[in-house]
Amino acid sequence: MIYVNSKEEGELASIKEISETFGISQNHLSKIVYQLGQCELLQTIRGRNGGIALSKAPEKINIGHVVRMMEDDFAMMECFDRDANSCVITPSCKLKHVLNDALIAFLKVLDQYTLKDLTANKDELRVLMDMSS
Repeated sequence: MIYVNSKEEGELASIKEISETFGISQNHLSKIVYQLGQCELLQTIRGRNGGIALSKAPEKINIGHVVRMMEDDFAMMECFDRDANSCVITPSCKLKHVLNDALIAFLKVLDQYTLKDLTANKDELRVLMDMSS
């Protein structure tokens, strides 16, 4: 999403460009783009001049929301999953509470930022991502 928002106004991104820039497989990236599309965060435009664009203004894309939409499991340890937990110290363990507090704090920090915040330095990002004008 940072890459897509760093494009020039009206310019679309492509899976190939993003894949090459970040060294991510196109197949994996296609799945991510599809999921972001399902979450109504990205839109894909088909055709010869098609590509990927944001579905919303960057200031309306909250990073905490994006993480929650993309991650389906925040269980950091076995004890977070009641059905699969076989840890013998679960009834007395304090670690799960500490980790839960940390997760809540993590998401609370992410909730304070938007995609616009993360791309406020577009010129620098464009140089680093080798986006020629």
